[in-house]
Amino acid sequence: MKLSVIIPVYNEEKSVCRVIRSVKECGIPELEIVVVNDCSFDGTSAALQEFAEDPQVVLVEHHRNQGKGAAIRTGLRHTTGDAVVIQDADMEYDPAELPNLFRLIESGRADAVYGSRYCGTVTMVDRYWHYLVNHFLTTMSNVFSNLYLTDMETCYKMIRGDVFRSLKLTADRFGIEPELTARLADLDLRIYEVPITYRPRSAVEGKKITWKDGLMAMWYIVKYNLFT
Repeated sequence: MKLSVIIPVYNEEKSVCRVIRSVKECGIPELEIVVVNDCSFDGTSAALQEFAEDPQVVLVEHHRNQGKGAAIRTGLRHTTGDAVVIQDADMEYDPAELPNLFRLIESGRADAVYGSRYCGTVTMVDRYWHYLVNHFLTTMSNVFSNLYLTDMETCYKMIRGDVFRSLKLTADRFGIEPELTARLADLDLRIYEVPITYRPRSAVEGKKITWKDGLMAMWYIVKYNLFT
């Protein structure tokens, strides 16, 4: 089975190449890596030229910044894998753990697998307010979707390729996380959670999601579960 990894990138010149190399070394034999550069204005475009001739890597450019959700939709159109997962271009999530998610889909046990930062794993201690907001949004999402997840906002959502490519996704920014969960809940799929490690970074280190995105996520949870 082939795994397609979508990497949305915005101003991550310091880490994106290291992430791509880590994905390539994660231990899954058949890999396809789709990198969507969301109109970065730092040195990201130049850094990505390291992989311009790499047959495993597909490089896609947005000519205006559109957001993480839009980058994922663009990347999805270039995937051919039996399973698809999202990988952030920073180093908060460790690609070495992708095989743990992939095995459940490869074995036919799961249609989607979430890598949870909060379901019993060794992890770097998170900021309390960051954890609290994540917990609140996950609980709110669970109420509306009738799923029992411990980490709705996780980047690591691995989904069967045919299912992922069939989803009618519309969110442009970070609303993609509650939208994906709402769409999967509508399909009544076999969804698993797998514990993952996590290294949170600060705004100084380049973290882009803010409290405003947390407020918007509340609206997206209602919108995608009830109205669309």
